[in-house]
Amino acid sequence: MDRSTYLTLADETLARVTRWGDGFDPDEVEATSSDGVVTLEFPDRARFVLNRQTAANQMWLAAGARAWHYAWDAARREWRDEKDGHELLARVAEVVGAKLGRRLPPI
Repeated sequence: MDRSTYLTLADETLARVTRWGDGFDPDEVEATSSDGVVTLEFPDRARFVLNRQTAANQMWLAAGARAWHYAWDAARREWRDEKDGHELLARVAEVVGAKLGRRLPPI
């Protein structure tokens, strides 16, 4: 994929996660976005980070001691993990929900 397409897709995803994160009470989760990175910070100071990895044309998610790398799946029009194929936005909702102790709807 060319650089322009990658940046458009990555930035749309980051904006979507930021909007989703902004829907939480700041006492639960606070979302911040800056130059290709979305940080979800919790009251205990834990941080989950989603960022674009431009050199690899990927999105990377770090949550606690885990990290995943996602490549764009053009057929499905979504970011998919390079190892087991799970979808990025579902994983974000899953790990944030686990941290908050409740099931969250998909992003």
